[in-house]
This record gives sequence, C-alpha cells and structure tokens, in this order.
Amino acid sequence: MSMFSIGLSGLNAAQNALNTTSNNISNLYTPSYNRELTQLGEGRVGGGVSVDAIERQFNTYVANQLNNAKTQSSALETYNNQVSQIDNLLADRAAGLSPLMQEFFSSLEDLASSPSDPAARQGVLGTASTLSAQFRSFDGYLQDMQSNINSQIEDEITQINNTVEQIAGLNREIALARARTGEAPNSLLNQRDFLVSELNERMDLRLNVQDGKTYNISLPNGQPLVTGTNSFKLEAMQADNDPQRTIVGYRDGGGNLVALDESTIQGGTLGGLMSFRSETLDKTQNQIGQLAVSLSVAFNEQHRQGVDLDGLQGEDFFSVRAPQVYSYEDNSAVTIESAAFDADTIDQLRATDYTVSFSGGNPVVTRNDNGATVDIGDGWDAGNNTLTFGGISLTFSNIPANGDRFEIQPVRRAASGMDVNIADLDKIAAGQPVNPDDGPTDWVAAGAGDNRNALALQDLQSKNIVGGSASVSGAYGAIVSDVGNRTNITQVNLDARQGLTDQLRAVQLSESGVNLDEEAANLIRYQQFYQANARVIDTAGAIMDTILNLRN
Repeated sequence: MSMFSIGLSGLNAAQNALNTTSNNISNLYTPSYNRELTQLGEGRVGGGVSVDAIERQFNTYVANQLNNAKTQSSALETYNNQVSQIDNLLADRAAGLSPLMQEFFSSLEDLASSPSDPAARQGVLGTASTLSAQFRSFDGYLQDMQSNINSQIEDEITQINNTVEQIAGLNREIALARARTGEAPNSLLNQRDFLVSELNERMDLRLNVQDGKTYNISLPNGQPLVTGTNSFKLEAMQADNDPQRTIVGYRDGGGNLVALDESTIQGGTLGGLMSFRSETLDKTQNQIGQLAVSLSVAFNEQHRQGVDLDGLQGEDFFSVRAPQVYSYEDNSAVTIESAAFDADTIDQLRATDYTVSFSGGNPVVTRNDNGATVDIGDGWDAGNNTLTFGGISLTFSNIPANGDRFEIQPVRRAASGMDVNIADLDKIAAGQPVNPDDGPTDWVAAGAGDNRNALALQDLQSKNIVGGSASVSGAYGAIVSDVGNRTNITQVNLDARQGLTDQLRAVQLSESGVNLDEEAANLIRYQQFYQANARVIDTAGAIMDTILNLRN
C-alpha cells in the first residue's frame, strides 16, 4: 500500500472520529442519546487504518438495573403524591373532623344544661349540620380521588399502548436495517432503549432480548405486550363487581378482553396508582364511612329512647347512605332487593367490603381486605331470603343459584348521605319518658327541664360505638395516625429508592453520557490526527514530484 493510500485511510479515520465527536456534542441534551466512539483497527495487508465500527456506549446490565430502580421509584413517588393529599386533609386541624365532633358533643353538653333553651337546641342542630356536611365533604373529596385515579389509569394505559407499539415498530426498522447493512443504526437502538426506560416508569415489565437483537416485552404474569414486530394492547375496563372502578384489561391475539388481577399491575406510575387505591384510598373511604354510620346509628338509637318537647318519642336524628351492592354479570336473575344497617349487630360493622358467594343454597361471606371468611352464624334465613352479618342486613329476591356472587360495600359511600333529619327545635329528644316500659304510645313527657337523654347522648362521645372497640374520637385518631404512618413510610422508602436510582443514573451517565471536556479534547486530538495524515499525503506528493523531476 502506498503512502497516498495509507494517508488517505488516516484521513478517513480522522474524519469519522471528528464526525462522531461532533455528533456527541450536538446530542449533549438529547435524553435518549448514548455516547459513541469510533473504533479503529489496522488496515489490511500493506498498512493503513480502518474504521471498524461506530460503537454505542451502552451497558445493558446497568440499564436493566436502572430501569428496575426507576420502576420502583416511580411507583413510590406516585403513591406518595396521592397519600400526602389524604394526610393533609385528615390532619388539618381547622378542616378536620376532630374539632367538629368535639363542638357537636359540646353543644349536647350545653343542651343538657338547658334542655328547653332554644339557643342550646339551635346549637345542637347547627353543629350537627356542620359535622354531617364535613362528613359529606370528606367523602366527596375521596370520591373525587377515586374518579381521578380512574382517569389517570386510562391515561397511563393509553401511553403504555403507544409506547409498546413504537417499540414493535422499532424492532421492525432495526431488523430491516440489519438486513440491508449488517448493522443497526445506533439512533434506532437509542430510541428503543429510551422507550423501554419510559415504559418501566409506567409499570413493571419483563424484557427479553431475542438472539441479542429483538426486544420482547411481557407483563409479570408472562402475557406478552411486544413479540417481535407485533404488539398487544391493554385496555381500561369497568370492574365486573363495581361499575365505579376502572381496572386493566388485556386484549389477547384472539381479540378477547380479559380483566387482569390488580396484583398483576405493579411498579411504575400505573402500579403506584393501583396500590394506593387498594391499600389506602379504599380503606380510608371505608373508615370514614364506618365512622359516619357508627355515630349515626348509635345516636339514632339513643335519640329514639328519649322524648321531645311535645312528649313524643324521638325520631332518627341522622341519616346515612345505605350499603351499596353489586351483582356479577354472570349471576342468575336473583337480585338484592334491599340493604340496610342492622342496629342489633352494628358493633360488628367493619371498614371493609365483602364478597358474598352462594354454594348449595348457602352463602359464603369473604372480607375483601384480607380474604378471611366471615362466620355468619345463624345470619342466613333461607325462609325469608335474608342475610345478616357485619352490621348489615340483605334481602334477596329469591335464593341465589350456585355460583352467584355479590359485591357488598357497607360503608364505602355511607358518609356521602350523612345528614340531619330534624329541622324543628322541639323535636330534639333531650328528656326521658316517665313510663318507658309502657311503650312509645303511652309515653308521657318528663317536663321541659328533663335532660336525662341529652346526658345519655353526650355520653356517646366516650363510648366504644365504632366497631365495638373505639370511641368516635379514638377511631378518627386511628385513621389519621394510620394514614400519617403510611405517608411517612412511603416517603422514607421513596428517599431510599431515589438515592439508589440516582446512583445508577450517575453510573450510566459516566459510561453513556456526553462529557464536554472529554469531547473538546477529542476534537483537538482528532484534528491533529487529521492534519498529520494530510501531511503524510503532502509528503507523498512531494516525494512523487521529486521522482518525476529526476526523470526530467
């Protein structure tokens, strides 16, 4: 090989190296870009230099570790953003339920001091109305969060579907590029890896690299989302057992839509939303509902034992929303005709939903929060088609068929219907009857100054009327504490996970990121390399001229 050829190969190598360096610098702020290096090798027989490859600086192991960390960080960040909203709501001293409940029972104390005083009676109705309005407000806020999470789940599914479709498309483009040139353009590989990284921020997925080239992506349960050039879609769908709940469905190759178990969706923004909903939002909404029902039922029971200023038996003071019930789509024609709270077993009321399934004409009741089977004792009355358990009573249109299932939400939206039934001040039953054993129709008022029932109503503040184990203030304190602890734990876990994510990102940047100082040095180095090879060609030309001049 001549000096011309050797110098020319050097010029070509220097030009490629300068182009690569320039490309690195121009993509300094491109998120998907991975730094490139020009790999040089010895030329063929005769000397010179060859450009073996423009190598992409991408560490698959580090990328996989970072994607896993980002999946967890994204889930925790999403969870933390959501749970912090509830924590701020419950812990607000000015807007919380605790001061309003205290004011309500304080007004009952004033009533007991002056049972016939219109101002004291107005104070009871006023504080009761404010308290019930705040219960409704809390439920409305939490229900808005439920609706927002449904919308966010739909948005995340749309973004996931778009991303997996793009990855399948890039698999196709990369395969075509390999078929044409034997190598895939680095830009396409960068785009595909960046999309995989984005996808992991939305949910936990499994990446399998087929033959070291094609990316296949699947859900944790093995169902594929990307197989070669084909993509499969997720769909937002309504839960069979709850029309207010959006869940994730999977559309398989046959076009069938199958609901995915909520536990299948983990990690990322989508997993964080679903974990928050099932672990905190559902629970808190049920707890607020349980508190509203327990207070209302206990207060109503005591209020009916008193007499008002007209000598009449007290009426229900509060109203709450009845339990919600839903039938599964594949059920028989049997329905639940009515659902109500059962005052006799109200101490068994729990902050949970239930699934009631029938086998052999008998019901099996399962708690949805922990999967435990509820002992209903003699709560099933086949003759009247009624089922009583956990502080509620259900009436069926007939005996359900084997396999029939029903979703029962006793207290989920109970607080949304909490209100004060009484508007007439005289109807507040502050006194107790002279002859309570004679029955309501024979009750005689004890007098306008009787305060015995007002005292009994006030005493409910300290009684364990919530689940038979806590007072109303104690139960609310437990809710605030539970959410607060969960918020703190989530924040601690997020900080730890984010620290790991940042470390892995720094490792990746050290290998794949563009360093301006290094690239500036490379520009000078490769410029000198180019100039030196140009000098070789100049020298070769001068030698050739000298040889030609010798002939002359």
